[in-house]
Amino acid sequence: MRLGLALGYWGRGPDPRHLELAQEAERLGYDSVWTAESWGSDAFTPLTWIAAHTSRIRLGTAIAQMAARSPTTTAMHALTLDHLSGGRMMLGLGLSGPQVVEGWYGRPFPRSPLTATREYVDVVRQVLRREGPVETDGRFHTHPYRGEDATGLGKPLKPITHPLRADLPVLLGAEGPKNIAQTTRIADGWLPLYWSPTRTDAYEASLTDLPEDFVIAPMARVTVCDDVAEGLLPVKAMLGFYIGGMGHAKRNFHADLMARMGYADEAHRVQELFLAGRREEAVLAVPDAFADEISLVGPRGRIAERLELWRKGPVTDLLVLAPDPHTLRVLAELNS
Repeated sequence: MRLGLALGYWGRGPDPRHLELAQEAERLGYDSVWTAESWGSDAFTPLTWIAAHTSRIRLGTAIAQMAARSPTTTAMHALTLDHLSGGRMMLGLGLSGPQVVEGWYGRPFPRSPLTATREYVDVVRQVLRREGPVETDGRFHTHPYRGEDATGLGKPLKPITHPLRADLPVLLGAEGPKNIAQTTRIADGWLPLYWSPTRTDAYEASLTDLPEDFVIAPMARVTVCDDVAEGLLPVKAMLGFYIGGMGHAKRNFHADLMARMGYADEAHRVQELFLAGRREEAVLAVPDAFADEISLVGPRGRIAERLELWRKGPVTDLLVLAPDPHTLRVLAELNS
């Protein structure tokens, strides 16, 4: 199981520790470093900065939001950074949810997410292969554009720049069972938001007949500490925000996922409290057991024991949300 460093997205401003952590991860032999975006900092710019200050570690977006860019624009970002980094780029994509897509990007959330994802990935692949002009007549993506307001002058084009790699890896952040199953057919890997090594049956039906070398790369917060309950608080805060605030009460993919993993009542309660403005209570309502099984928290010995569960399953890459260089070093030693 390879290790990756997940840096996430910025809060109020750039985190001055991120470059140091990325460089330390490279020194320790981590395979990859990943950035993200929500409705603030973008995923590609910080990754480019990291690329300029590292030499070996692979660079991934986890995730770049599809609604933020047309698929050809996303492919341009990926092929550009792949050239600049010497072939280290990995493109992780995700749909996000209706509140973000419609509220932030001002675009309609696709009524058929599976079709929208499939069309998006197809266009990206066409750009990267550069076998001919990009052409598609999809439900959500058409190249050239042929809408009622089109001039009719659109011309099929292929990228001026020759992509460094036609097979640049494309991974998808998918949560629903059908979306995960489609991911195994159209992408090179899957970026699970929550992964429990003791509940792999929650995904089993979607992961049949995996292609060779298919990547499964979940994120997990890792904290080396003596007090497990205290170490779980940041995990619970993240879960409280995603389950309570990253979606509507009637349509929240994160809450649905928590429910499928065996915590339906608890997910509903977290949502209820968060949406009522009782955010601290919502965080405390996240079960310690759930936060614990999707993370690696505690003394070194406890983390070593639990890490074995992750290594025995289908996970190929563990993307580590780590708060400090010491934690990165401990995990590298335990995984060696």
